[in-house]
Amino acid sequence: MRAEAESDRALPDDPAVVAFLDHLRSERGLSEHTLSAYARDLGRLRRLVAGAWKELQPADLRRAAAALARDGQNPRTIQRFLSAARSFGRWAVRAGWMDHNPAAAIRGPRRGRPLPRVLDVDQAEQAMRPQGEDALELRDRAMLELFYSSGLRLSELTGLDLGGLDLDTGLVRVLGKGRRERTVPVGRAARAVLREWLAVRADWAGPDQPALFVSQRGRRLGNRAVQHRLAQAGLRAGLPERLHPHRLRHAFASHLLESSGDLRAVQELLGHADLATTQIYTHLDFQHLAQVYDSAHPRARRPSRAPAGGKGATSAGEEPA
Repeated sequence: MRAEAESDRALPDDPAVVAFLDHLRSERGLSEHTLSAYARDLGRLRRLVAGAWKELQPADLRRAAAALARDGQNPRTIQRFLSAARSFGRWAVRAGWMDHNPAAAIRGPRRGRPLPRVLDVDQAEQAMRPQGEDALELRDRAMLELFYSSGLRLSELTGLDLGGLDLDTGLVRVLGKGRRERTVPVGRAARAVLREWLAVRADWAGPDQPALFVSQRGRRLGNRAVQHRLAQAGLRAGLPERLHPHRLRHAFASHLLESSGDLRAVQELLGHADLATTQIYTHLDFQHLAQVYDSAHPRARRPSRAPAGGKGATSAGEEPA
């Protein structure tokens, strides 16, 4: 099992897989993290066939999915494996490696889609509350405010250069998934703390450093460094759950939708190519509305117990008829 796990982590040397990964990198602009996940799944897929890719059959994929389920893999992992197989199959047919896509008609196990846990407005303000005025604190607050103000992804924030930010117009230009560029507003509070950060940034960064957010050594901040700093900020603010970039993005979307009800606008601001991806926030908004309804509507309230011995009293544990 250990040897197999190590094999899954290694990049496959199969020429078709290498060509497919190059296609994903150059044509679709996928990140190295996503490409590594594809490589692991395709390494598992390659072991299903002893010879040419044309020998791969749907039954092979079904057996592989069943084996993953027996090994205790969650439905999300199995779905990802089959999705990688379908994508590779479509490409392999066009490139001549396969005669047909054996994964085209195979669907993985159904799974419930978990709703993201979102900061409420008070918690968001608590996270943004100043903890100090040194350069490190200003930088971290600027990152927090920009995440929450503009709904950025982690990679969008760490990839952001000075030229992408225009504080005079209150806009930021970012490069999202699939190398799609979008421009989103920057709120008043975020602009204020970003100006404070820019006033001290030059103490750390050289004139040739384009990154907006840099380390104390003057280098562009990486994803893990940002994740660590946000987690620390959440602890200092006393938040009940770990603070991470995606939680701030969820808070941006859900709070905006709750106030505006404009799903299309939220889709554009988040940079979602498909409206269905954005629609998860309608479920979050409905949860809030349901709570308001349950607490406010006279027909939704749970019946209260009558005083003991009074009219309508019932025995312990019973509900009135």
